[in-house]
Amino acid sequence: MSSGNLDSALSKKTSFLGLKLWVLIGICVGAFIILILGILSIWMTFRKKSRRTLDKYSLCQIPNISKDIRVDSVGGPYSNDPPDSLYVQISDKASDKNSEKMFHHLGRSKSGDVDSISQCSSIYHHERACSSQSGEEGSSGPFRKQSSISYRQVMASPLVGLPEVSHLGWGHWFTLRDLEIATNRFSADNVLGEGGYGIVYKGRLVNGTDVAVKKLFNNQGQAEREFRVEVEAIGNVRHKNLVRLLGYCIEGVNRMLVYEYVDNGNLEQWLHGAIRQHGAMTWEARLKVLLGTAKALAYLHEAIEPKVVHRDIKSSNILIDHDFNAKISDFGLAKLLDSGESHIATRVMGTYGYVAPEYANSGLLNEKSDVYSFGVLVLEAVTGRDPVDYGRPTNEVNLVEWLKMMVGNRRAEEVVDPNLEVKPTTRALKRALLVALRCVDPESDKRPKMSQVVRMLDADEFPNREDRRQRRSRPTSMDIESVKDSSGSAEVDSSRVGEANSQGQD
Repeated sequence: MSSGNLDSALSKKTSFLGLKLWVLIGICVGAFIILILGILSIWMTFRKKSRRTLDKYSLCQIPNISKDIRVDSVGGPYSNDPPDSLYVQISDKASDKNSEKMFHHLGRSKSGDVDSISQCSSIYHHERACSSQSGEEGSSGPFRKQSSISYRQVMASPLVGLPEVSHLGWGHWFTLRDLEIATNRFSADNVLGEGGYGIVYKGRLVNGTDVAVKKLFNNQGQAEREFRVEVEAIGNVRHKNLVRLLGYCIEGVNRMLVYEYVDNGNLEQWLHGAIRQHGAMTWEARLKVLLGTAKALAYLHEAIEPKVVHRDIKSSNILIDHDFNAKISDFGLAKLLDSGESHIATRVMGTYGYVAPEYANSGLLNEKSDVYSFGVLVLEAVTGRDPVDYGRPTNEVNLVEWLKMMVGNRRAEEVVDPNLEVKPTTRALKRALLVALRCVDPESDKRPKMSQVVRMLDADEFPNREDRRQRRSRPTSMDIESVKDSSGSAEVDSSRVGEANSQGQD
């Protein structure tokens, strides 16, 4: 067709609105281009929104959760909350602003050096070695306090050869496949414990390191909350008496936490559980566990900012290694408290028998609530009894009240665990009972700080010569009121101990 014929054909008018053919063709081409651009624009917008929603859910979003008191029973070495927990309704009076602030700090860095070993996990990358500086008595990353007596020693990292950099700027990022391989696809044979918030599995990383993997249940956002709280509380904290949180997995709806593996059970198992069948825990071992626990709590309460209130100190959360060093675990209920805050108002949660009375009644929480729980722990270690035992006579059901009654009747020698093959000395027993009585004082202001508790427990473990000479000349009666408070130079106020005794008699 010649160009003239083509021009005449395109210039002919069509039946559609009388438009010429070339005009109609142009309109169709333009409409097609606009349609394609519109589809591309909608797709790009949807993709950006989906990515933003996923990122927000992965790091920051905390769904609304039940405002219930959780009163749980004693669990396994790594367990959190048993399914048969009891619930009592109470209002949540305030949000935890420290929690928001801390998690924002953890989430804003993509590759920072909060810990010198933030090289970690995927097994699909080339391995490389790295080392870690871990504080002997503790360190806390970016919020560590300066201290002239603090020191760090170089230790080999348990995650040597796992090269993936953390996306939170802290810890080690494991893929889901990493942890599936480590735990033999979360085999039932690898289960260490189970609670209301998740299951804990024993695992072995590709570099041979044994770990404990807590796989959190995705129950109405509870997994997200549990994950967030533990990362905030101890993600950057290092102390030899705190179980070390090595890393995490965030993949889809999966939320998992990876801890160092402690393979000698927990205090609850040694005092009441299956390990007890292999022999009773000695008095010296019990004191060592209590002293280590006290040191860790003193560090959490007094050495870092913001301070950490554990809120669930109990025997099943005190892990024990082969040297009988205590390691506090399970920070799923922990709260952060600024130095200027005397307390925070929050849901009352914890384990029945260990919860401080003022916290249970008002929901006002501070570090003295942990001190009370530690006092109950001391009584549990001394007597070998559960904090609450409904199988005993009515006046012996509550351990604290029974102990006060026994001390008030000057029958303190009778409270010692009958399974102990070698009984403690009178002096050592008096010291332990005095520490416990002071920690469980019904008035929180009268309870000692955990640093004072450490000095009181440590005094008889490492006495100097002058102290030993003085002890030879002292009477050994069970009059607890005559014991000196080793955290200071003054005599213990006998009226305070007498008050506790009279309460036990009442």
